[in-house]
Amino acid sequence: MTRTDTGRRYELDWLRTLAFALLILYHIGMYYVADWGWHIKSEQTFKGLQELMILTNPWRMSLLFLLAGMALSLVLLRISRLKLLGLRSKRLLIPLLFTMFVVVVPQVYYEALSQQLIQPGYLEFWWQYVNPVTGLLPDHHSPIGLLTWNHAWFIPYLWCYSMLVLLCYPLLNSVSQAGWLQQLPGRYALALVFVLMFWAWWMLKTDFPSTHALVDDWYNHAKYFLVFIAGFLLARQDLWWQQLVSGRRLWLVLALCCYCLIVAERNDVFDYYTGPVYNKMTEKLWFGFVLVLNFWSWLLAVLGYGGAYLAKTNSPLLRYCNDAVLPWYILHQTLIILCAAWLKPLAMPVAIEFPLVLAGTVAGCWLGYEVIRRSAVLSWCFGLGSKKTAKPQPALSSVAL
Repeated sequence: MTRTDTGRRYELDWLRTLAFALLILYHIGMYYVADWGWHIKSEQTFKGLQELMILTNPWRMSLLFLLAGMALSLVLLRISRLKLLGLRSKRLLIPLLFTMFVVVVPQVYYEALSQQLIQPGYLEFWWQYVNPVTGLLPDHHSPIGLLTWNHAWFIPYLWCYSMLVLLCYPLLNSVSQAGWLQQLPGRYALALVFVLMFWAWWMLKTDFPSTHALVDDWYNHAKYFLVFIAGFLLARQDLWWQQLVSGRRLWLVLALCCYCLIVAERNDVFDYYTGPVYNKMTEKLWFGFVLVLNFWSWLLAVLGYGGAYLAKTNSPLLRYCNDAVLPWYILHQTLIILCAAWLKPLAMPVAIEFPLVLAGTVAGCWLGYEVIRRSAVLSWCFGLGSKKTAKPQPALSSVAL
């Protein structure tokens, strides 16, 4: 496994940055894609955009959990469990609460406004939003009223998985250092996680559709916690990492083939076959096999190419991104919705509107971060460590996300 002299894993930093950049494009795409629900929708939607978005849809968030698991594994080599427990809670739970009470509010407001469920008046809406016993929009209530974390669901999931790993660290640490695991070829480890992922898809996907509500999201938990643990163990296995990087071309070819099969299935290419040996169970097995293979192939391809080309690449841009990634993540979806809502009455062609939404979102995130990092209070609200404590730790920014 490639490590720099500082102990920093630059490929993880780059991949995390690129994954969050992709998230911005994906969420802008949700504004324009047809037949997929989102907070607000453009008057101009495109069904063909679905095919492009499903290229990353199955694995983009799993990549973040996998990277987070690797980062946690490496940080635990330097920082005690007790200290890291407090650090993670501070860097994740405080930003989560601030996001729910402040940053997410415009998303809920403009969503309700676009559906003509409320009258204009932001401050009045905010007061009802933070009131746990409000009578506003009763059909949209959760157990805590209208209060929600929306796109920030990643943060409580990450905190829960981190706490579980910290509690079970002695066991995980002994497993990661076991001689048999050090000598285990990567293909056997991959076969195990493949089988586990297929089991989760087969047993849980239908009964537990995605909610991002934490308490009832069992298929997502099975998927995300599995990749989180896989990342934790992968970070300490040099043999697996070397095999992953050397096999990156194979994983990319497999990923592209699976993607083509999924697109073909979505467009009813295989529906013509109903021969004498046709069996729905067999069809479901093959479909699940392709989905799981697609999932892991993309993850391994991305990690492999990152390990091959980004491991020794450091720059001022990367150092900026390491510090800015959490505030940008918190701000981006609210800014997308604000920009889209403000531009929508102008009825611009998408070729003009899309770049403006993107530019407005990026500019807003950049400006927001510049304000946040200059304010001690806002830095605390957005999970930024002080310069005095954050500088000496070579992998500390990985603790936040």
